Amino acid sequence: MSPNLRIAIRFLLAKKRSMVMSLVGIVFGVAFFVVTQAQTTGFQELFIKTILGANGAIIIEDRFQNTIIDMPVDGSSFSLGDRTQRRLVLGVESPDEVRKAVLEQFPNVTAVSAIVRGSVFVTGPMRSYTGQVYGIDLDDHRRVSNLDGQIVAGDIAQFRQLSAIIMGSEFARILEVRVGDSVTIEGAAGQSGRYRIVALFETGAKDVDKSRIFMNLGDARSLLRRPFGASILQLMVRDRDRAQADAARMEQVIDHVSVAWQDREKIWLGVFFALRVSSAITVSSIILISGLGMFNTLAMIVLEKTREISILRSMGYTRRDISRIFIWQGVMVLAGGTILGSLVGVLLTIGVEQVPLPIRGIFKSDNFPVNWSVWHYVIAAATAGVIVMIASLIPARRAARLEPGDVIRGTAS
Repeated sequence: MSPNLRIAIRFLLAKKRSMVMSLVGIVFGVAFFVVTQAQTTGFQELFIKTILGANGAIIIEDRFQNTIIDMPVDGSSFSLGDRTQRRLVLGVESPDEVRKAVLEQFPNVTAVSAIVRGSVFVTGPMRSYTGQVYGIDLDDHRRVSNLDGQIVAGDIAQFRQLSAIIMGSEFARILEVRVGDSVTIEGAAGQSGRYRIVALFETGAKDVDKSRIFMNLGDARSLLRRPFGASILQLMVRDRDRAQADAARMEQVIDHVSVAWQDREKIWLGVFFALRVSSAITVSSIILISGLGMFNTLAMIVLEKTREISILRSMGYTRRDISRIFIWQGVMVLAGGTILGSLVGVLLTIGVEQVPLPIRGIFKSDNFPVNWSVWHYVIAAATAGVIVMIASLIPARRAARLEPGDVIRGTAS
């Protein structure tokens, strides 16, 4: 053990009660920082998984159509596409070609599902309600969504039968129907049919659960009078963080509107980010208060140990040595507080994860969702480190400026 460290420990033990209070503050500050970040990012992560499981990572929809302008040249003219004033052609006219182009040119894309969708009017035995039909190929859609994991009643295997549908659980509650019941569905063009509910799904997103009905692609084409093409293509990707860049590139390559999940849910992602920052600032105030307490304690040690400091200077200790003695005290409290705070944070996070919290609305959860990330601990330790080191550096610099002669004459300040 170095002499500087040994002296730092002795100075530290001289103010045990004050230092313990600062240590406890740092422990709880780090622990609360970790658990609040685990909660807020847990809610965000669950939300992202919900919207990816329901709507995929990227949606490809309407095709761009350039406006044609005439350019006169030497008494003649030729036509030129004006990309600054493009119009939209609704839907995807050639889904197979677009699917092939996407899968071949974008290695991040893992699966594509062609969907024919449209507004419908659904009539059950007791009530009627408006909804939206999603005509899908079951195998394709399983690969771009979490439909299997969302089934809460019935058997998804029966969906392959003729005139079978899967309905949102909230939709079924509104219509007062259940698995095995039949409903009449009427499309906007007047075409209607009788369909049997083979399963109910629940994403936790209320807007989806109370409006969406899955139907076999062939049945949907007949009901909506859409014999070819698709309304949208739903894509799943390997790296969800690259979805936004891939979507921007897709618009240029396939000339269709491509929307990544980050753009679709920009408002909610902004809300979650604001909550994370707000909780971090609030909890950091605990560490800040502990840092102020440590600053006060170290400042008192400087005032009380002026004679000892002058003796050390007389023995050959440099200003840097004196400064290191006080910085070592901050480092020891910081290290102890960070380690203990991280351990308490782990225990609190485990405990919070077990707390029942049934949520339905924008996602589905029965317990407090938490997200385990090493970055929560790194950021907490860095925050504590900055505050404690600033609190330690000022008294350390003051102690280093003390001169032995001034202390003897009683003129030290």
